[in-house]
Amino acid sequence: MPKNGGWGCLTRPVLPPAVAVDLDGVVWRAATPIPGAADAIVRLRAVGVDVVFVTNNAYPTLAGHEAKLAAAGIDAAGAVISSPMGAAALLRPGERVLVAGGAGVLEAVGAAGAEAVTYDEADAPGAAPVETVVVGFHQDFDYAKMRIASTAVRRGARLVATNDDATYPTERGEVPGNGSILAGIATAGGVAPIIAGKPHEPIATVVRDRCGPTGMVIGDRVETDGLFAVALGWDFGLVLSGVTTAADLPVVPTPALVADDLAGLVDQLLVAR
Repeated sequence: MPKNGGWGCLTRPVLPPAVAVDLDGVVWRAATPIPGAADAIVRLRAVGVDVVFVTNNAYPTLAGHEAKLAAAGIDAAGAVISSPMGAAALLRPGERVLVAGGAGVLEAVGAAGAEAVTYDEADAPGAAPVETVVVGFHQDFDYAKMRIASTAVRRGARLVATNDDATYPTERGEVPGNGSILAGIATAGGVAPIIAGKPHEPIATVVRDRCGPTGMVIGDRVETDGLFAVALGWDFGLVLSGVTTAADLPVVPTPALVADDLAGLVDQLLVAR
């Protein structure tokens, strides 16, 4: 391992004006903070970099994300952009939306002015039609909920997903993510879903509006974080503390920087000062 914990610069590093940092596998693994991550954020902010946290984790509310970051030693007030925010950008006020997800989806649907509908409400006899189903990660998903959501889709509702990540990293390894839930609903519903989270355009628009046209995405998953950087036209910083490991290198898209963890990647970025 290199002495600074990194794998070296693939291109000459340039300190970006904004950095979009993933959470799972970058800042923490499930409930366990990754050593050095909090200090790395402090060091970036100290040199004027605008740091936001962009996550496909749709379950927590924004306050929940902020509280978990605070517990890990990171001030994230007003700096979290979650995949439900991308989904909410696709909704219109008054639209009947089946919330096939947790508190984060419910919060975003309400913020968009849409009418949130529960599984039980959607399944009630004589219920008004659901216009959109928004799918976000929830651990109580089961066959009955797949039946209700897919029935709404077959009856004409749009299918919108906060993300299609098949898995996410934890201390016990990778576990099923929202993409696994989505696959059941989409298969039974017979449609291709609209994906709102990374690496797709709905959340990219939210990030551009917040951060401007130039920056770097830092993440651990090439097929989401790497392609999200491509969608934004930003550089990609890859950390090997989550899904992607050294054994997977080289990867496409090619990252501008690769490091073992966020601390090592920030070490490389600060060389550019």
